[in-house]
Amino acid sequence: MLNQINLSDVRSFVLIAELGSFTKAAEALEVSRSHVSKQITQLEKQMGVTLLIRTTRTLKLTNAGELFFNQCKAHLSGIDQAINAAVDDVEQMRGHINLNCVGGHLGEDIIAPMVASFMRQYPDVTISIDFSSHRVDLIKDDFDLAIRMGTLENAGFVGRKLLSLEMVTLTSPYYLSQQATALDHPKDLLAHNCLTGSVKKWHYQSLSKPIKDIDVTVSGQFECKNGRSLINAALAGCGLIRVPKLYCQAEIEQKKLVEVMPEWKIPDVNLSVIYHKDRYKPKRLQALLKHFQQQFLKMS
Repeated sequence: MLNQINLSDVRSFVLIAELGSFTKAAEALEVSRSHVSKQITQLEKQMGVTLLIRTTRTLKLTNAGELFFNQCKAHLSGIDQAINAAVDDVEQMRGHINLNCVGGHLGEDIIAPMVASFMRQYPDVTISIDFSSHRVDLIKDDFDLAIRMGTLENAGFVGRKLLSLEMVTLTSPYYLSQQATALDHPKDLLAHNCLTGSVKKWHYQSLSKPIKDIDVTVSGQFECKNGRSLINAALAGCGLIRVPKLYCQAEIEQKKLVEVMPEWKIPDVNLSVIYHKDRYKPKRLQALLKHFQQQFLKMS
């Protein structure tokens, strides 16, 4: 029966003992005197112990009641502190955020400065960024937020789109000058040195009607899941890359990298932030989510 004891009954007992009156305790709890009386009767019955000696004029704790009161008062105080800490963690703009994000240009040159501007605004919030690009489990890997490219398939979290990324196939003028094989159709990629990340099946759509879709499984001498490394390899004349245009707009404008296959388009890829399905998101997480959305809105 002890495991069925109601915490509210214990709280009522402690309040009665502190105030020395059933009536005052009932008024404080905003319930009837008969309600708190029933609570104590139920508590004593479940414990098999007399806690209070009640007469028409006096109220006195038994020895067992005195011991129970002192123990419960201390532990209820700890529970109240734990509740306040949890509420404070949710409502106050402070605390820690663990963020996972793809690295390279996106993580280091775009996300990291956004995080820095957020921390300047909220100096009591601390943030850790992990640039590993594996598919993280938010709960198992202890992350509050993750920023990911591509289709989100897991229904165990909430995904919020931040930006549509225009994808391009690029190479250097030097690489093109060294090639005898044309680059007009996705199938032509099979004869070229394609520098890849985690995606080796490159999907294209024709710009001319009727629209055609084609997948090409490419290969090459260099593989890296870091966008900046792929761009540097392409700038060095090593081959072709497929990356978000956002990664290398300056290099394209300076004609250090050029787009190929102008009649074929790569479908845009969504950039999203994912987080737990948690009804009580701490205020710091809500603020960072809003901050990311505002910053990416300026870029769209």
